[in-house]
Amino acid sequence: MLNYVHSVEVTPLSSRSIPFVVLQAAFLGSNMLFSRYALAQYHPLTFVGMRFLLAGLLALSVYALLGRRRQTWPKDRRLWLYASIFGILGSVVPMTMVVFALQYQSSGVSSVLVTTCPALTVLLAHFFLPDESLNRSKSLGVVLAFSGALVLTLRGETGLADVTQANPIGYALVFIAVFVASCMMIFARRYMQGYDIFDVSNIQVISSAIFIFPLMFFTVGLDLSQVNMGGVIALVFAATTGTYGVVFVGYYLIDRFSATAASMSSYVVPIIVAIGGVLFLDEQITAGIMAGFICIIVGIWLINETNADIDSAVK
Repeated sequence: MLNYVHSVEVTPLSSRSIPFVVLQAAFLGSNMLFSRYALAQYHPLTFVGMRFLLAGLLALSVYALLGRRRQTWPKDRRLWLYASIFGILGSVVPMTMVVFALQYQSSGVSSVLVTTCPALTVLLAHFFLPDESLNRSKSLGVVLAFSGALVLTLRGETGLADVTQANPIGYALVFIAVFVASCMMIFARRYMQGYDIFDVSNIQVISSAIFIFPLMFFTVGLDLSQVNMGGVIALVFAATTGTYGVVFVGYYLIDRFSATAASMSSYVVPIIVAIGGVLFLDEQITAGIMAGFICIIVGIWLINETNADIDSAVK
């Protein structure tokens, strides 16, 4: 989600990109579902630490195989510094917050709230990026997106059949995740444009693993006594596709098609998560969740459409 950091041309969505958009959304959506399923067997921090460890090992392997064909191992110290900051604050912190939040609310509600991230990013960009000012359409999109989140919060929606009133801790954790992720997008726009996405993505995952696994090990330990085969599958899937596979599908979408194509999964992920949650995790879709989801999606659509119009005018 947070790996698209260089300047790319925004072009109309190609029909050839749709399968990859759906694949990216499926990876992101199933990642949320597997994360909530795994919480019955893992401490949240153990699950996050283990998945980043596996993803980091996969990143090293992929870099060894593919990196040599493209270039040597990156030695730019500034790249390592920026990508490491981006990995720890842009990936580890948001992911940890969301996984902890899944103890209090459904994966569907969490995914809908996470979808507000582009709206907050646009709002922050207005104040911290000189070329990203708000206009009327963007402002309306931001208001609609935040209104959708407010609907969910005020109604106390959990999406859980056995919990009627939300614990505010769940909402707070997701909002922290969204805020930190949005700040890191501003950081990336200011300091990381022009760097190769392949390098940034791999360094991001590797540095995240180096940071979170020791922290996990020395705080909550590595208790896997409750983990069965389903839990192992959930962990491996989350590490490979949800943590690392998403990076490369997004990389391919940007490189082969456009940033617009890479952003389209934002519309599909909550739908996949909501349906999957109902079918496999005994979650619920209420009228309040649907109302909040529609407001957020319309708001993000307005923001994306405005950005596409601006880029077209510039070209």
